[in-house]
Amino acid sequence: MLRAIGLMSGTSLDGVDAAWLETDGERIAGFGPTVTLPYDARLRADLRRLLERAPTLGPDDPALADAVARLTARHAEAVAALGRHADIVGFHGQTILHRPAERRTWQVGDVVALARAARVPVAHDFRSADVAAGGEGAPLAPIFHDAVAAGLQRPLAVLNIGGVANVTWIGADGTLLACDTGPGNGPLDDWVAAHTGAAYDRDGALAAAGGADAAVLARLLAHPYFARPAPKSLDRLDFSAALAASGLASLAPADGAATLVTFLAEAVARAPLPAPPRRWLVGGGGRRNPAIMAALRARLPAPVAPVEDAGWDGDALEAQCFGFLAVRVRRGLPLSYPGTTGVPRPCPGGRITPPP
Repeated sequence: MLRAIGLMSGTSLDGVDAAWLETDGERIAGFGPTVTLPYDARLRADLRRLLERAPTLGPDDPALADAVARLTARHAEAVAALGRHADIVGFHGQTILHRPAERRTWQVGDVVALARAARVPVAHDFRSADVAAGGEGAPLAPIFHDAVAAGLQRPLAVLNIGGVANVTWIGADGTLLACDTGPGNGPLDDWVAAHTGAAYDRDGALAAAGGADAAVLARLLAHPYFARPAPKSLDRLDFSAALAASGLASLAPADGAATLVTFLAEAVARAPLPAPPRRWLVGGGGRRNPAIMAALRARLPAPVAPVEDAGWDGDALEAQCFGFLAVRVRRGLPLSYPGTTGVPRPCPGGRITPPP
């Protein structure tokens, strides 16, 4: 067993999660401390601008270098805040572009600076090998979900709602199928920021005060993404054009928020799973939004509960995942499979950078 620290900064752009665990990359011997460090408003805004500029952004752009330096420093602070020694660190970095159809996925972060600060080897670049081999490059959590769900009744669906939402379906025989279900908190966060100045819909209050617009919802659900089979994945901004053309902008703030919440839940319900799960476990920031959880319970026939009902730490789950995957990188084990990303065969990936 190895001691690992996993780091994750998702498409919600709200901060970095760090988690310590002990694992061999197949089984989990135990979990340790976790920490979440939020990004300051300036870094969050700068990262959002990078998302918008990423398709034409050059690797030597000064704005990119400045944001990456501050992003990496925050990750190093998170490692130090755990106060635990590790044999390896899993550094996902910040995704600013994900276009697997073009064989492109881009996660930014200064791995050399992080390895220097952490003083241990750092596993990184988890997605590139899968995308180069023809896979979607996402989601990468299914193998970890399978390990942490050992002993739970199956079929089981594990839903993560970050900026994008994704699901892992675990069959009774251990079969894994995964995909991004559609937009997660991302459009809702953007809507709330534009109309109230807040970073997100606290307690789902804005959405709860409105009603979903059926016409806008129908236009959004007509998006060709929902006709694609799994596995499939999304970029944080893939639905931007569809949202702009849907008529959403004409709605009152509360009705727009309610429409986006209903859209999220309906997209989850349309996920092309092999069989209905016995239970849905929900992680990510979306599980803290009562309006989202209510919409999921109204739309999904099986029980819906936060991952804490299974004894998991929903705030640390993705960080724990990348600690787990870091050990798999070190051991040369696959990170993705045909059922999880559509890659033709089980695909190892990632690289390891030792401290300078």
